[in-house]
Amino acid sequence: MDLYGFYTGKIFDAHKFLGCTLQGNGAVFRTFAPAAERIAVIGEFNGWNETEMKRICDRNFWECEISGVKPGQMYKYRIYQRDGQWIDHCDPYGYGMELRPNCASIVRDLRAYTFGDQKWMNKRSDCREKPLNIYEIHAGSWRTNKDDKNGWYTYTELADILIPYLKEYGYNYIELMPLSEHPSDESWGYQSTGFFAPTSRYGTADQLKEMVDKLHQAEIGVILDFVPVHFAVDGYALANYDGTALYEYPNQDVGRSEWGSCNFIHSRGEVRSFLQSCTSYWMEEYHVDGLRMDAISNMIYWQGDKTRGVNKNAVEFLQCMNQGLKERHPGILLAAEDSTSYGRVTKAVWEGGLGFDYKWDMGWMNDTLDYFRTDPLFRGGAYHKLTFSMMYYPEENYLLPLSHDEVVHGKATIVQKMNGQYEEKFPQARALYMYMYAHPGKKLNFMGNELGHLREWDEKRELDWDMLKYPNHDSFHRFIKDLNHLYLEHPELWEWDYKPEGFRWIDCHQEERCIYAIERSSQDKKLTALFNFSGVEQKNYSFDAEEGVYEAILNSEQDIYGGQIMEKKRWKTEKGKLTVDLPAFGAVFLEKTVDKTQKKADKKDTAETDLLSIKETDE
Repeated sequence: MDLYGFYTGKIFDAHKFLGCTLQGNGAVFRTFAPAAERIAVIGEFNGWNETEMKRICDRNFWECEISGVKPGQMYKYRIYQRDGQWIDHCDPYGYGMELRPNCASIVRDLRAYTFGDQKWMNKRSDCREKPLNIYEIHAGSWRTNKDDKNGWYTYTELADILIPYLKEYGYNYIELMPLSEHPSDESWGYQSTGFFAPTSRYGTADQLKEMVDKLHQAEIGVILDFVPVHFAVDGYALANYDGTALYEYPNQDVGRSEWGSCNFIHSRGEVRSFLQSCTSYWMEEYHVDGLRMDAISNMIYWQGDKTRGVNKNAVEFLQCMNQGLKERHPGILLAAEDSTSYGRVTKAVWEGGLGFDYKWDMGWMNDTLDYFRTDPLFRGGAYHKLTFSMMYYPEENYLLPLSHDEVVHGKATIVQKMNGQYEEKFPQARALYMYMYAHPGKKLNFMGNELGHLREWDEKRELDWDMLKYPNHDSFHRFIKDLNHLYLEHPELWEWDYKPEGFRWIDCHQEERCIYAIERSSQDKKLTALFNFSGVEQKNYSFDAEEGVYEAILNSEQDIYGGQIMEKKRWKTEKGKLTVDLPAFGAVFLEKTVDKTQKKADKKDTAETDLLSIKETDE
């Protein structure tokens, strides 16, 4: 390993030197613990008796070789501090860990699995000019397994039931909530103890590889939620690893996060190399297509507080890591969960940016949900909550999230957030989702949103699948399915997401009527989206439009979706105006149709031109 690179935070392969490496008929164990007085390896292979490790390199690293070590066996490092006390730690670079509450590392042979997804890997991209419709899931509570005492499916079993669902519903990427090993189910993986260890809740490393492989062969990308900000306080993990604050800040003022966990000290090169190696490891070993990085606000500013100033070391680390990942893993995508106004998050590092591909648009999410909580009688006063996002939108490459954070802790689910009684919520939710998909930016929805889920998400329970027996939910999930597929099939909704010509307000000054009109464009086509959020029918709404006939390709108020269908499915312009009636809480996507007579004339002209061209060539 490049020691200078390790100490200066420049390397992405520390895991290939540190940890447990199988070789010959045994394994080599290495760990980084500068302040330790003595370290021994204990495990199944030596009867849990101590095998002494020796100082190597610059004496900050420890190593020993043990014969007879096999994949699947457990081990720990017994780390003696200078005061004579010792603590048994899991391996910071361990590739596997026991299921909670146990905490031993597990030997894994990562060479065993062979991927069959080369076709996908060769063509994957960051999706800037492609559709990106993400289904965020928590692996343990999407569906539960009645044959398992904890209710969990293995990674491979989950893939087999998840893939047909994703294909049916029109999602082309999944985002998995953190899979690095964690002791508390309630943390959802955001307080990790094993950054290189896929949680054993759902199986082994090879089973996770098989899951990703199957998803790729089904043309579905995989994004992993990753936490580069903080780690769990459990004494057997990273906290005070060698008897000192090795991975965390020694100062409690910045050493503890708002979630009670330990903050990584990003000014240390060793910590940077640890995190960079970890992110690269998930992409290299598991073929993960991208990372959603959690709580980036808390890295940009000290403790996420703008008044405390920019954490320049953490910002520099993000730039180095993101640029290094993009160079090493072509076609990946990196998304930042960042609620600050810090600039150039999605600009390239060489442009002075942080190097992310996408930034979660938390402003859009908050403003939009606040608007739909508002009584329709007062939405005129809140009208520009829905137009404000396009004032700042060109500054970054935004992704629109309706994530797990919006359906827990008393916030209510997306459908429940809609103003009014039960029956009134569904037409508003349908219109909300059409607005979301008409708005520029890639899409993310948490599992259950597509069902019109009413109960807040609970990691201990599966989704309420039986709700589909109720008409409102059955029609709502059918609507989301059709909307998703329409999104995937219409380049107007994604090809020019980040180009000015991709979006135009046709009308955003109907404050009293709560009507909005949007035009989305691609290289070849245009789509018109009309919305009425007033709660009352709006008759004879007129707007400027190109001459021609316009056809509704999706209408939120169709009877198959639980609405009252608009009888008129086509509208023709008159004197450059298109006039429509919009039902209460209605949304419609329109496309200009090509007149059949004109089509024949164009075809005849093309044929005659081709004949003329052939004739001239012959002459």
